[in-house]
Amino acid sequence: MATLGIAFNIVTAALDADQAALNITANNVTNANTPGYTLEVPTWQENDPVTINGVSYGQGASVTGAASQRNKILVQALQQQGQEASSSTARLSALEEVEGIFNASATSATDGTSSTSGLSQDLSSFFDSISALEASPDSNPLRQSVITAAQNLASDFQSASAQLTAQQNQLDLQSTSVVTQVNSLTQSIAQLNKEIQSTDPGQDAGTLEDQREEDVEQLSQLVGINQIQTENNGLTITTSSGALLVSEGQSYALSSGPLDGSTHIFDSQGNDITTSLASGGGELGGVLTVRDQDIPGIMSSLDTMAYDLATQVNAVNEAGSDANGNPGTAIFNISSTSSGAAASISVAITDPSQIAAAASGAGPGDDTNLLAMASLANQAVVDGTTPSDYLSDFFSSIGSLVSQVSTENTAQEASVSQLQEQVDSYSSVNLNDEASALETLEQSYQAASKIFTILDNVISSALNLGIQEGFSV
Repeated sequence: MATLGIAFNIVTAALDADQAALNITANNVTNANTPGYTLEVPTWQENDPVTINGVSYGQGASVTGAASQRNKILVQALQQQGQEASSSTARLSALEEVEGIFNASATSATDGTSSTSGLSQDLSSFFDSISALEASPDSNPLRQSVITAAQNLASDFQSASAQLTAQQNQLDLQSTSVVTQVNSLTQSIAQLNKEIQSTDPGQDAGTLEDQREEDVEQLSQLVGINQIQTENNGLTITTSSGALLVSEGQSYALSSGPLDGSTHIFDSQGNDITTSLASGGGELGGVLTVRDQDIPGIMSSLDTMAYDLATQVNAVNEAGSDANGNPGTAIFNISSTSSGAAASISVAITDPSQIAAAASGAGPGDDTNLLAMASLANQAVVDGTTPSDYLSDFFSSIGSLVSQVSTENTAQEASVSQLQEQVDSYSSVNLNDEASALETLEQSYQAASKIFTILDNVISSALNLGIQEGFSV
């Protein structure tokens, strides 16, 4: 009877184990399309043997639970590459909007076709109007044309500067929004840390770990992070530069506020970490890079163009005589330095007679000073180069920057896709594999059921003390 009892225990354990494994496999099938779900596999364990009269008898096996099939090294590599790709995606999107500001003013960076409006065209129109006035320096309509062309050119500088500032303001708002999302995710991760650490250390946290992994992945899309696994399966997360975001069950919020005319970001201790976040990756890194580095660089080049050109034109006009024989005055209002010149430039004169076409002391029919003004188009008067060459290089530099970031983004996205495939092949549910596992487990369960029936009938016969009972297998 002892031997029958042991056999009964083995087959009962087999039924329980097969049923538990079937439940785990069925759960995999149910969640095959659930975002963030990680494949679970049964954890089999040999039961302790029983010793009777010096003889050890096995007690079969049992399923102690489910273990998530995850490769943390691959997952962290995916998150690391993902935050780089997210940064370049955000930067590329913002830079394409910046490029769009000048698309009407430059040769297209993609198809090579030339535009017919904007800064490039209006710069040419301004010098063309001066050349046209040379033929009839006393013509009031032609003088008015010069003023109109100057107004159009000044308006182009103002418009481009205003649009760049508006883009910076939009990125400013975006950075604040990202900080809010970061704080929400770090709170969620800290709470999940608590729940995971409160589970049995010997048990897989399963769904809780899936949720935390999903949150960490989303967080890495927003900001560059480093993560450290702690005891009891906890997690500490910092920014790429070391600012603490999560320490096991405690989250540490970032804050944002105005400083020096733009939004700055501070860690939980009040330290300004804006600069380090810009180079740290994630959407926030890309946004801050464009706001604080790319656009200021573009704005500075635009200001240089406006300042140098206006300063040189003013100097020539002031050296001549206007239509009334008076000394020439500045054609453009311009700031005292190049900083902010594109935003502040405007036309200073409204009276066509104030254009100093003649050399100083010459009559109104003289065009000597106009020749000097027109020659500025071919002189190195803007940062050591001609106005048109400077503008062409300016547009090309923007196009090159967009192209460079686009190339980086394409490579990073390809790497993300490759890593995602590796993670999926290891951790995602393959329905074909699960179908095969279900079939195997069902056969095992059916076999154990038959043995259980046989043992039940054998024990019943033994208990009936020799009364003959038939049974079939």
